[in-house]
Amino acid sequence: MPSTTDSGDAEDEFTARAETFRRELLAHCYRMTGSVDDAEDLVQETYLRAWKSYGGFEGRASLRTWLYRIATNACLTALRHRERRVLPSGLGAPSDDPYAPPVLGDPGTRWIQPVPDALFAAAPDDPEATVISRDSLRLALIASLQYLPPKQRAVLILRDVLAWPAAEVARSLGTTTPAVKSLLQRARRRIEEVMPSMDDVVEPSHPRARELLRGYLAAFEAADIGAIERLLRADAVLEAVPVRSWYSGKKTCLRYLAHQALGSPGEWRMRPAGLNGEAGFAAWQRAAGGSYEAFGVGMITPTATGIARIVVFSDPATVHRLGGLDFTRRTAETVPGDPTQ
Repeated sequence: MPSTTDSGDAEDEFTARAETFRRELLAHCYRMTGSVDDAEDLVQETYLRAWKSYGGFEGRASLRTWLYRIATNACLTALRHRERRVLPSGLGAPSDDPYAPPVLGDPGTRWIQPVPDALFAAAPDDPEATVISRDSLRLALIASLQYLPPKQRAVLILRDVLAWPAAEVARSLGTTTPAVKSLLQRARRRIEEVMPSMDDVVEPSHPRARELLRGYLAAFEAADIGAIERLLRADAVLEAVPVRSWYSGKKTCLRYLAHQALGSPGEWRMRPAGLNGEAGFAAWQRAAGGSYEAFGVGMITPTATGIARIVVFSDPATVHRLGGLDFTRRTAETVPGDPTQ
């Protein structure tokens, strides 16, 4: 039995070596689950399992690979009896009546959660930054991954996001290399079916994306439906968690916004914010007393021809994760993680 001193030394060694991988493991668990809350819990579970087993770690694989193995299997166990997480567009056809009261999702609906970019921020020269790329956290990819059975999801992420060899994936999942190749083929085919086209999407840092985001936020604050109309594409889509109803087509989206969401000028305060590697924003709504309370966050999908999609999450917790501001009075401050800066 190791002495208290030996135990303390081992704990210090484990912490020093393993902590380096926390951000990328969080990103991995988020891709697997579609939930930042679940991902944080699973990373904690991964480190607990790893610490308990560290005495038997023989270095036949790298520490990073060993931690990923533990994290992946923790995710698979957690997902075994859970329904997939969804966006409203994953629950059925769009609503054809923008004037009808929006239908809330069922209480048991497991919604995809947005995640602040700041949780995964790494220094530019940090090799970890290549593992946590913008594309691997895009909302469209996270939503598409949820259509896959958990084991297919794990194989696709380990092979196509992390670029692991098939044999290493097989060892990690306790299966064979041919089985991994078969699972990967089926997963890729399914992702192609459900993943929206990203061909003409522009990066959040592109001047066109900044222009569209700033324009949308300013128009929303001013309750200027005409300005929003000029920003949307003809095939624009609008969805808002936890509302089950969603809307497709510029005219339908505009009618919904004008009738159900915009309110009067000054009702909303909006700020750009980095979310899921996309052109995101945080929103505060004016309360009865005149102060502004955190409402939630959202993302636009900017293209050369306008905004293709708007996804909003009524989720004050994510605003606070961003470092939410008090909008009792108008300020010129920006939210940490502003992609337009």
